[in-house]
Amino acid sequence: MRTLAFQMPDRGSGGPTGPRIRVRRPSRRARTLLMTAGVLAVIVMLFVMFAGFWTDWLWYRSVDYSSVFTKTLLTKTAMFVIFGLLMGVAVGLNIWLAHRLRPPLSAMSLEQQNLDRYRMGIAPYKKWILLGVTALVALISGASAASQWRTWLMWINGVPFGQKDPQFGKDVSFYAFDLPWYRFLLSFGFAATVISLIAAALVHYLYGGLRLTSPGSRATAQATSHLSVLIGVFVALKAVAYWLDRYSLAVKSGGFKATEDWTADWTGLRYVDANAYLPAKTILFCIALICAVLFFATLWRRTWQLPVIGFGLMVLSAILIGGVYPALVQQFQVKPNEQAKEAPYIKKNIKATRDAYDIGDSDVKDYSGKSPDSNEELRKAANTTASIRLLDPNVVSPTFQQQQQVRGYYGFPATLDIDRYESKGKEQDTVVGLRELNIQGIPERNWINDHFRYTHGYGMVAGKGTSIGEDGGPDYTERDLPPKGELGKYQPRIYYGEKTSQYSIVGSGKEIDYADDKGEKTYTYKGKSGVNLANPLNRAAYAVTFSEPQFLYSGAIGEGSRILYNRTPKERVEAVAPWLTIDGDPYPAVVKGKVKWIVDAYTTTNGYPYASRTTLGDTTSDSLTQDGQRSVIAQENHVNYIRNSVKATVDAYDGSVEMYTWDEKDPVLKTWKKAFPGTVKAKSEISDELMDHLRYPQDLFKVQRELLTRYHVTSPTQFYSGSERWQVPDDPTNRGNSVPPYYLSLQMPDQKAQKFSLTTTFEPNRRENLGAYMAVVADARSSDYGKIRMLKLPPNSPVYGPSQVQSQFNSNATIADKINILKRGDSEVEYGNQLTVPLRGGLLYVEPVYVRGAGSDFPLLRKVLVTYGKKTAFEDTLGQALDKVFGVKDDGGGDGDGDSDGDTEQPPDSPGSPSVDAALKEAQGAFDRSQKALSKNPPDWDAYGKAQKDLRAALKKAADAEQKAADDQKGNSEKND
Repeated sequence: MRTLAFQMPDRGSGGPTGPRIRVRRPSRRARTLLMTAGVLAVIVMLFVMFAGFWTDWLWYRSVDYSSVFTKTLLTKTAMFVIFGLLMGVAVGLNIWLAHRLRPPLSAMSLEQQNLDRYRMGIAPYKKWILLGVTALVALISGASAASQWRTWLMWINGVPFGQKDPQFGKDVSFYAFDLPWYRFLLSFGFAATVISLIAAALVHYLYGGLRLTSPGSRATAQATSHLSVLIGVFVALKAVAYWLDRYSLAVKSGGFKATEDWTADWTGLRYVDANAYLPAKTILFCIALICAVLFFATLWRRTWQLPVIGFGLMVLSAILIGGVYPALVQQFQVKPNEQAKEAPYIKKNIKATRDAYDIGDSDVKDYSGKSPDSNEELRKAANTTASIRLLDPNVVSPTFQQQQQVRGYYGFPATLDIDRYESKGKEQDTVVGLRELNIQGIPERNWINDHFRYTHGYGMVAGKGTSIGEDGGPDYTERDLPPKGELGKYQPRIYYGEKTSQYSIVGSGKEIDYADDKGEKTYTYKGKSGVNLANPLNRAAYAVTFSEPQFLYSGAIGEGSRILYNRTPKERVEAVAPWLTIDGDPYPAVVKGKVKWIVDAYTTTNGYPYASRTTLGDTTSDSLTQDGQRSVIAQENHVNYIRNSVKATVDAYDGSVEMYTWDEKDPVLKTWKKAFPGTVKAKSEISDELMDHLRYPQDLFKVQRELLTRYHVTSPTQFYSGSERWQVPDDPTNRGNSVPPYYLSLQMPDQKAQKFSLTTTFEPNRRENLGAYMAVVADARSSDYGKIRMLKLPPNSPVYGPSQVQSQFNSNATIADKINILKRGDSEVEYGNQLTVPLRGGLLYVEPVYVRGAGSDFPLLRKVLVTYGKKTAFEDTLGQALDKVFGVKDDGGGDGDGDSDGDTEQPPDSPGSPSVDAALKEAQGAFDRSQKALSKNPPDWDAYGKAQKDLRAALKKAADAEQKAADDQKGNSEKND
């Protein structure tokens, strides 16, 4: 055995004192084990990296979008290699050149003596250090460049917009596609130059080419020339940057303080930009070019005197011309008459913003807010102007869950969806939800149950939006297991859905299909979706990907086993089209016997000249996204151009993804279709059955309504003053968060029939009365699809806004007493969506009111609030409430008395009258019977429905008794008078 021996030196004398220490070298066997362990560790690391790549390739191949994977991978790889090599060669070449240009002998000054030790220390490793530094900067630069693959593809495939910016006359595509690529190249050039300059300067200093303290010249001629060229390249790049800065002014974001309480967001040139910054950038471009030439001239002059003077002048010019001069122009030319100076530029900003967000054709009309019609005419019009939806998809999910869940391992999303289906030959706004797999409800959690046995949901549940069942719950048009109703025969198994986030292994075993009165049924997946696990390599790769070793040895995986993952509609579309921004609310539809998830997708850019920017995550946020009921579109995306260019579908059974062109004129979509040919189908391939269910997307609508709070005006003077600004109202039942838009079939004043629409309201800035009403035709079959209509109320309109309507409702004494009756027995009252309908010059508000019984987790409709003008009604049905608010009984409808406007004060003695007490006692008995029916296992739904019907009748009897007491008191007081 060989040993090494050394002695510890004595600190005082430097002599060897103390014991000898022997260090034993590892044995050959130990060295072999260490080497083996090291090799295995490297193999494991490489396989982990390979597993991610391999499983991605398998997944893309399984969905028939392997071309997206290969195109993206090749583009990233090419950019990594090319720009990594360019950076490595640039830095390595300059290090080598600096070493080659070192002086042959260095004067042995103290500085050089100290450096000599470092030179001797690194001499044996110079080549390795050069390779290491070069490889490191190459890897970092290559990885950074690879992340710009979208920028490259948009530049190389860009198509013209056909619109030119008003300042430079360049096509919008220059700013959207070309300028970002030029900026990337410029930043890469700066990085390569700066790193090369630093590296070269260090090498020159180390080998004596540069001297800080040594006597004589501070730099050799060779070092001077080398560094001067690098600085000259840097200054030349700065000249290019100044030139590009001229065009960047057209997409520059900023703001100006128009009034004391409003700072206007701004994109594009202002007066100071066009008249100070623009000429300043041109002058600085010329100065930088001259300065760069002076640095290059040191190759012959061998002195830095002129270049340094030129560089100093350039810096001084940048401060004076690029900073001080524009500030003086702003202070002394613009501020004294800012509105007049900025007006031409505000006009350009307004036009560009309205074009970029597709709101340029918005139709704004004045609306009085008051109706000249009689009550009889208004009551009749209320039946035909809108199909008022009482079933709130944001409230009734727990009711679907309680009545249609069937088993604990099924679930519905927190927010249901609105679609249209025919019911008895008439198109009906319908609330729909899929009975998806809820993994948390699986009776016994283990790997087999979670991933092999419980693999899918089952069936769609649908309820009429405009009518309610006898128990106050949904009036179902599709229900139960197996599904039955009006949707016809379709494939009900839901393997892909919004709540389906875990992987499942299907195809070789028996899965739980659904359960009925006879027990659980089983099923074996027959679709082609997923990745085959018969290959041991695939199993090993997925074992690594999902950190689950049972993939390797589990006997449950057999011939024909396939793994399903990436199962939410949003992530599937995002994966096959990484260049699209996905809407936050996919929705299901039955199309040709299949359940299809419909996903709206957007093309965006941040480079539309003069168009103001918005943050998608903030703009699409409302009370539903804040509560977690719905996801936002894209949290941090800053854009100033958006189009709903693609409609995508995801099959809920086999997961297949199909994308269709929707906006055929969009140049951004044309660019991406050119980059990824064959991925997006033509609009003509959309089937009629699918077209029946396409609608205007909510997230795009929310972006547009946010912009229209400012850009509904086209006058620069009004825009500057901010006097016509609006705001999106708060949700009246969730203050602090914006009210969500609502789908509603309605007839706007200039329309001849009801159209399926998306609606919202506006308030004047910092006020709560109604400022405007906005609706867009959401029916994709309509020739009017996407047409934005706005009804603008007078500035001092007395029409209540949503919050004021809610306040009026809450402060009404009669209604408050009725609410207290509904709350008896620890019940909870929950308010539904407050719908606004333009009605013959006025505005009609309708709000369903739900009650959660004590011990119950689901709400049922109990009352309907209706407000028109200053009149409010709170009745059992919509018809009764309309009758009361207009004081006229509908010939074909409600059974309300039609005599009272519902806002009279409650007589103080009426709640204690015998008839009221008797009715309340009946109501309590009916409530107790309904809770008893629910407590049974399984619940007795027939008994529950009968008890709920009795409860409604008792509550109505109590309300009628109260009203009778009020009428009697009124009559008595009139007699006394």
